[in-house]
Amino acid sequence: MNEIMILAAALIAGILLGAIFFGGLWWTVRKGVTAKIPALWFLGSSLLRTIIILTGFYFVARGDWKKLLVCLLGFIMARFLVLRLTRSNKETNHAP
Repeated sequence: MNEIMILAAALIAGILLGAIFFGGLWWTVRKGVTAKIPALWFLGSSLLRTIIILTGFYFVARGDWKKLLVCLLGFIMARFLVLRLTRSNKETNHAP
């Protein structure tokens, strides 16, 4: 039972890490296209998001491949969640 709780915590951590990464990507694209120096936005955001995510994966996994795999699963789940939440009404409305 204890192992299930640890893996559930790793899944939640992966979802949070994914929300940070993909939410940050969405925010960067929205801000970067109107910025005076968009390359700085995109480069800075990419570096910051990558550092946060890799550090998070490192501390969640702690050398256990099962926790890393479950965390990665949560990360991928967050991608679909953020994608669904950030779609505009035009994209979700398929009526002619």
